[in-house]
Amino acid sequence: MAENSLRIVVERNPSDSKLSELNIKCWPKWGCSPGKYQLKFDAEETCYLLRGKVRVYPKGSSTTEYVEFGAGDLVIIP
Repeated sequence: MAENSLRIVVERNPSDSKLSELNIKCWPKWGCSPGKYQLKFDAEETCYLLRGKVRVYPKGSSTTEYVEFGAGDLVIIP
């Protein structure tokens, strides 16, 4: 797992056993079209990306401070 100053944890290509342990196949699926979105999380969020790529810029951060993750990554957003 890799951690960064934004506290978002990205695990690139987690093992099949880890995905099984987390019961990923039973998680609800969520999708959106390409674009910019403002999201607010009231609790820790864990997600596994099936497709696409995401670049997260925390509110008030500079355009050079971001975390990027994509298909096959397991992500924990505090």
